[in-house]
Amino acid sequence: MRDFAAIDFETANECRSSVCSVGVVIVRNGKIVDSFYSLIHPEPEYYQWFCCQVHGLCAEDTDSAPVFPRVWEKIAPMIEGLPLVAHNSQFDEGCLKEVFKVYQMDYPDYTFYDTLAASRRLQPELENHQLQTAAAACGYDLVNHHHALADAEACAYIAMELL
Repeated sequence: MRDFAAIDFETANECRSSVCSVGVVIVRNGKIVDSFYSLIHPEPEYYQWFCCQVHGLCAEDTDSAPVFPRVWEKIAPMIEGLPLVAHNSQFDEGCLKEVFKVYQMDYPDYTFYDTLAASRRLQPELENHQLQTAAAACGYDLVNHHHALADAEACAYIAMELL
């Protein structure tokens, strides 16, 4: 696959609709050509301690951030016509579908590919298939894990190598 958009969401709490940041990396002809990152005001509007510990974002970081529909207005034209790629795509696709429901937006049935599944299938020698492990095996050093843009970029590298 040479043209796609890698996407990653971070969430504020256990609800998949509570996206609080998004990273998108656009790949065309096998090269990264664009990227996008934004904080998002989550819905529902609360943070669980565990989530803050994982990605470092808390309420004060997103209190004045735009709501999801405003952010998606910027992303939608970037990804138009492209398949989406995520590491453990069930999570990111689930987030996208749930936040579309919350804001009563029409979901366009995006096609998702999963780099976690590809890593399990094509990198059986790895000790695990976590994002940072699979990315390292593909030559990408993920130093800012759980930052949505860094994770999307790591996913893009895995996809360019394995898909």
